[in-house]
Amino acid sequence: MPASTSESCTAPGSLGPRQRASDLDRLRNEEFDVLVIGGGVTGVGCALDAATRGLSVALVEQRDLASGTSSRSSKLIHGGLRYLEQRDFALVREALHERSVLTQTVSPHLIRPVTFLIPLTHRIWQRLYYGAGVFLYDLLAWIGKSKLPRHHHLSRRGALKLVPGLKRSSLIGGIVYSDAQVDDARHTLAVARTAARHGAAVVTSVQVTGLIFDEEADPRTVVGAELTDLESGDALRCRAKKVVNATGVWVDDIQDMAGPAGLSVRAAKGVHIVVPRDCIDSDSGIVLRTPRSVLFIIPWGAHWLIGTTDTEWDLGRAHPAASQADIDYILEHANEALERPLTEDDIVGVYAGLRPLVSGEADDTAKLSREHAVAQPVPGLISIAGGKYTTYRVMAVDTIDMVVEGLDRAVPESCTEQVTLVGSHDWDSWSNRAEELAVAHGLDPQLCTRLLWRHGSRIVDVFAIADADPALSVVLPGDLYIAAEVVHAARHEGALHLEDVLARRLRISIETEARGTDVAEAAADLMAAELGWTEAKRADEVAAWYRRVDAERAANDAPDDAAAYALRQVAVDPRGILDV
Repeated sequence: MPASTSESCTAPGSLGPRQRASDLDRLRNEEFDVLVIGGGVTGVGCALDAATRGLSVALVEQRDLASGTSSRSSKLIHGGLRYLEQRDFALVREALHERSVLTQTVSPHLIRPVTFLIPLTHRIWQRLYYGAGVFLYDLLAWIGKSKLPRHHHLSRRGALKLVPGLKRSSLIGGIVYSDAQVDDARHTLAVARTAARHGAAVVTSVQVTGLIFDEEADPRTVVGAELTDLESGDALRCRAKKVVNATGVWVDDIQDMAGPAGLSVRAAKGVHIVVPRDCIDSDSGIVLRTPRSVLFIIPWGAHWLIGTTDTEWDLGRAHPAASQADIDYILEHANEALERPLTEDDIVGVYAGLRPLVSGEADDTAKLSREHAVAQPVPGLISIAGGKYTTYRVMAVDTIDMVVEGLDRAVPESCTEQVTLVGSHDWDSWSNRAEELAVAHGLDPQLCTRLLWRHGSRIVDVFAIADADPALSVVLPGDLYIAAEVVHAARHEGALHLEDVLARRLRISIETEARGTDVAEAAADLMAAELGWTEAKRADEVAAWYRRVDAERAANDAPDDAAAYALRQVAVDPRGILDV
């Protein structure tokens, strides 16, 4: 078990600097039951599932938690209504069951209901066709014990009353249904912290450079990994009975270290734009059909998220870039339905992510489960690929089930369906305390509501920091976050670089027109004081953020993927990671 520190005592599952140093020592000196490679939602889900079964667990991530796909999704917890058209009823039922589990038990402080209007353009067949689909969606949700409202039909007048921002000519009526949304980056962080609370060693900025093989018994069997701490440059070896490869679009890279494998992954790029809430007059999200995909207009606090695209991506995976073509596609199809057309001037944020899709056939050791696949390409190495954010917990269960098959002792079945994440304890009570907290700490009630939705019951850790230094109660530019959250991110949430805070712990990078450049100096000062940065280090972190913002803006103006990617690569990753 990890050494006890004041960090872990004051904040459950703290991933602060002292905990990182302690966990690095564990990587060097312990043999674990499971070493998980990858700090996205699937990897941290595997770490939590294994730890709560009583296994000793280590997790390493070369960048930051949720730095890839898990912070760049549509931020929905949903069953996948479109899969019903493909008659994949089992997948939808599984996802809807997970929606209920996550919303009601596992992470209610990070997930909230959201409604969507499906505009109808044909009077009879669409109302029957889509109505039947949404009815089945609700029926499968009911079987999964959902507590979200059921769907209902609207006339054109009723639909336009709910969504006045739609063109009258764009619909003859509509159907409203319910789903849920999540702050994906913070949810992934909460899963990681919960795994740490249950004894897992969770260390970011650690890159896998090779695998360790059992040279004495079987040179094909993987028994650990060669690692490099990217913060210090130190090399280390971590031994484990089983290694889980949960690296998303990097799955093939880890498998190649062990030899040819039957399971492979291809990347599909999805782009979203972010616009202020007053750009679209609506009390509901909107679902629009396009020739190539489904376009969601999703309420996101004071903003709307609009996406996604779905295109092949065969360039470097570290920094996927959104091009002008992607943005034009989203604007064109959104504006076909909106009364007030959106323009590029309305856009305050753009983000692109890569979805890992299983493209190869797994070998005889694989367990296939619809959209995701778990395989053991060589003894000791288990790869998990594909899937969707909503079903991360099921993916983790399937993966650890394969892990325990080869262990020399009996291991309990998964219990994560009942494990509440850090921040969600006693949420029914905490969710009603915004007014009380606002009065106690001299803050705006709406700001306290946002704080609760990010931190849940662990808002007490943020306020403890602010109470110790009243200057940290100041609201940062953009009026969405307070300074204490930056300190909290470095002290308890594993943030090692300015990018970790501005892009993931807080979402300033996509929620303000300045994309965090107006916050970077102040945030860097706070992190420098907390993490002991030199003035040169602090200046480098700020400069790296400015370069990232400039590179992303330049990429967004590029005509295609190749040009956008080349411009995005100008900004060097603060950890120095490059795609090979």
